[in-house]
Amino acid sequence: MENNQPALDGVFHALADPTRRAVIEQLGRSPATVSELAVPFDMALPSFMKHIGVLEDSGLISSKKVGRVRTCQIKQKTLTEAETWLEEQRAVWEGRADRLAAYVENLSSDEELS
Repeated sequence: MENNQPALDGVFHALADPTRRAVIEQLGRSPATVSELAVPFDMALPSFMKHIGVLEDSGLISSKKVGRVRTCQIKQKTLTEAETWLEEQRAVWEGRADRLAAYVENLSSDEELS
């Protein structure tokens, strides 16, 4: 997964912003136009488009323009790659926690025997 580190950096940077996370949540339900996505946010369309640009640059979403309407959809592969990385990290930390618990239990057992 080391080769994918720059891509993951962009994904986590994009997800660091609550506006962009909300857009991802909305697109998780179905594709939507930029205008539909912008409705819940109190910001000018050019500002909102910057958020869309960050999401596209990170590979989390794609968009397609037909006439004057730009429709966005989620790119599941990129989310899956981020999820895989998080699962790997969780496994590492769970393993460490399990080893610590076993160590503490062994210490307790040794003290009881003494």
